Amino acid sequence: MQEEDPDDSTGSDEPGGLRQDVRAEGGFAYGVIGADIHVFGDGMPLYLLENWRPVPETDAQWLREQPSRMLNSRFAVVDFTGREDELAQLHQWRETGPRLAARWLHGPGGQGKSRLAAQFAAESAAAGWKVVTATHGPGSVIPPPGSQDMRLDNTAGLLMIVDYADRWPQTHLTWLLSNALLHQSAVRTRVLLLARTADPWPALRATLTNQQVGASTQFLEPLSPDDSGQRAEMFDAARDSFARHYGVDALAGIAPPGPLDDPDFGLTLAVHMAALVAVDAHVTGRRPPADMAGLTIYLLDREQAHWARLYGDATHELNPTERTYTTPPGVMNQTVFTAALTGPLEHAAGTAVLTTLQLQLPPQQVLADHAVCYPPASPVGGATLEPLYPDRLAEDFLALTLPGHTADYPAQAWASAATTTLLTRNTDHTPPTWTPRTITFLAAAAERWPHVAQQYLNPLLLNDPQLALAAGSAALTALASLEDIGSDTLITVGAHFPQERHRDLDPGMAAVTARITPYLLAEIDDPGYHAQVHHHLGVRLSAVGRWGEAVEAASEAVAIRRRLAESSPTVHEPDLALSLHNLAASLSDIGRWGEAVEAASEAVAIRRRLAEGNPTVHEPYLGLALTNLSGHLATVRRQKQAVVTQQEAVAIFRRLAESSPTMYEPDLAHSLHNLGAAFAKVGRWGEAVEAASEAVAIRRRLAEGNPTAHEPDLASSLINLGASLSGSGQRKEEALTATQEAVAVFRRLVAGNASGYEPDLALSLHNLAASLSDAGRRREAAEVAREVVALYRRLAEAYPAAYEPDLASSLTNLAVSLSEVGQRDSALKALNEVVAIHRRLRQAKPSAYGSSIVPSVKNISGQLRALRRAVKGMVLYWRLRRSQVQQAGFDRGALEGDNEAT
Repeated sequence: MQEEDPDDSTGSDEPGGLRQDVRAEGGFAYGVIGADIHVFGDGMPLYLLENWRPVPETDAQWLREQPSRMLNSRFAVVDFTGREDELAQLHQWRETGPRLAARWLHGPGGQGKSRLAAQFAAESAAAGWKVVTATHGPGSVIPPPGSQDMRLDNTAGLLMIVDYADRWPQTHLTWLLSNALLHQSAVRTRVLLLARTADPWPALRATLTNQQVGASTQFLEPLSPDDSGQRAEMFDAARDSFARHYGVDALAGIAPPGPLDDPDFGLTLAVHMAALVAVDAHVTGRRPPADMAGLTIYLLDREQAHWARLYGDATHELNPTERTYTTPPGVMNQTVFTAALTGPLEHAAGTAVLTTLQLQLPPQQVLADHAVCYPPASPVGGATLEPLYPDRLAEDFLALTLPGHTADYPAQAWASAATTTLLTRNTDHTPPTWTPRTITFLAAAAERWPHVAQQYLNPLLLNDPQLALAAGSAALTALASLEDIGSDTLITVGAHFPQERHRDLDPGMAAVTARITPYLLAEIDDPGYHAQVHHHLGVRLSAVGRWGEAVEAASEAVAIRRRLAESSPTVHEPDLALSLHNLAASLSDIGRWGEAVEAASEAVAIRRRLAEGNPTVHEPYLGLALTNLSGHLATVRRQKQAVVTQQEAVAIFRRLAESSPTMYEPDLAHSLHNLGAAFAKVGRWGEAVEAASEAVAIRRRLAEGNPTAHEPDLASSLINLGASLSGSGQRKEEALTATQEAVAVFRRLVAGNASGYEPDLALSLHNLAASLSDAGRRREAAEVAREVVALYRRLAEAYPAAYEPDLASSLTNLAVSLSEVGQRDSALKALNEVVAIHRRLRQAKPSAYGSSIVPSVKNISGQLRALRRAVKGMVLYWRLRRSQVQQAGFDRGALEGDNEAT
């Protein structure tokens, strides 16, 4: 399932009133006022923005017909209780911190995320906040024609709620977070993202930091054991709320059906289910079951009873032809099962699905009867197949309907074939649009019901493993966590992963690769194969920022290949050099720069020896190894060695490019780029400008032919050119122009892949601030410097060894900018933080950071001249310590290594 690049269509305010006419010419009728719409090329929105709707009025008798309706958070039957502390945390987050902030609220299904968010939304709306919901577009039902008014006039702030955020592709979330609605400087804005897991959060947090968004997480803990009374209090509140809808007054005799201190009752939903079943059983004169499986089956039995009651017995009616509900319970069972797997569909799609399943009744009638039992969330818009709620109950219904369990619930023989049919590819061989939901729900059900994985997911994915990729990263991660999924299934799925990185699949692919690695190692007793498995794991882990684990995997690959090379160097030394290359990159990622130099040096020695014996084959690899070593040498401030090493690489690639430009010009540009940076670091500005200019010229030509492949490299070379021009002290306007172009490119790239390009954006902005200051545009320089600090602060929180020096450098430059615009108190605050960072670095690595040359910064007087002298001294110090930041940097390939998947 390939996605198209979205077009960016912006909805705007209309002068003179609220009216906006939205017309669909054979397509999608949806519009917003005061916000952006991001759409695919076919007009389908990536996401839908809607004004939050308060809890609808519901009839008590209608709720009692199917008790599960009372568990649907949309109807808010249960008075909010038991999560007051978590709600208070959300209110504090709303009212404090930066103007724009996002929070990832996560916890298992049934933990009460939706109820907590709904209560928070209601209280925020009552406090004058504009509350908006965002729904993922692909796979959703198109809303009714019209528009949504998103204007923020006279609001206390904006709260956006994003449900199922962990199931959104990363790129789609990134587009959502770029929406102009969220970036109105005068409006306090909060984005609350609800998810079951935190797996996608690190990459998204990087995107948020790039956009100067305050980022935080909040884990919804399980309910405390009942010695605290929390579960009993929640049970009582739920019981009383349900009892009101049943018209029950005498509540004293309605006790929990089982012990609330059981681990199964750590979920909010579990306590609510216990309360609902207790009340319903009390009213109907039944004995309630005591365990979770029994409570689930009780509620599903009530669903079945309702279908049977609606169908009735037509043989005893006077006018059977006048019946409006004609779907037998067995057919309704199949339809509800289908809806759980597909989710809501537009009417035409729902009709097509039921036609395919051959349910023995006209699809139109079945859909109409199903809507009686499960009306769509929106009363207009043509939605069908509204699923059973809550999700956890639907997951259990799927598991219990599929044969293979021993619970006291009737499994259905048709369920297996229906599942297979629903996942059958279309005539054009594309998977059905509901594949992500189907695989994700089956995987969630398999967490509690092993037969779902063993008897259904395994054969489905072995037969068509690419369904797992079509399901997306969240589904891959869920599959990787299942105990009962077959190792052969995951290995088969992994064999279909793309070799290159895929930003929307990388987290899931890394999870699956980590899960199958032990099986692969046990499968074949061959050291060469083992080395390749560890090498491949390291590449996957590095792609998602799991760098510590990546170092472990790469180290193991190096150890194995070193032993192999000792006995057969000709065969195994090339692989050893490759693994050393990747190990050096991963070591650099976590700040172990000295060890990175050692690994990269050994790789060069191997490549040099091989090139002497067979230059035609091995000389290009020697050039690449030299380039990477030069980058690592620069990182540890061995600048003269870095220059000499890079000059050798340039000479190799210049010679190769003369005979084969198409193949080797990219490598030549790469080496020239790094040579320019190396010259800059030792103050050879004229040579730096010359090398950087040649690199930009080559890469601009390459980017014109293939922008996707070469634009990131062009932007990196523009950074270096700007820094070199600035360093030469004369061509400041040219320096500013080059740096601005680089920033524009990296902002575009970060929107699609935050974790991949965030450090590059930080570097380009760092240099832009310096160029703006040199041009006398000091207030603009201060604003950009603030953004740089925000970026490096987030990076340093995740990887302090690698990015704390950069944070100190950016804070120092921020202090310079603030002092130049008269904000002396803020400048001193930034400098005090620099001192704290420096002291931490000195304690951790005294040899690297020496004694502080600024021990008295905290005692700087308020005089502007004294402040400026101290600030400039610190700027010099940090430029010496981390000069690759201020004077541009080596290519990403040199600093990180071109992690190759082989």
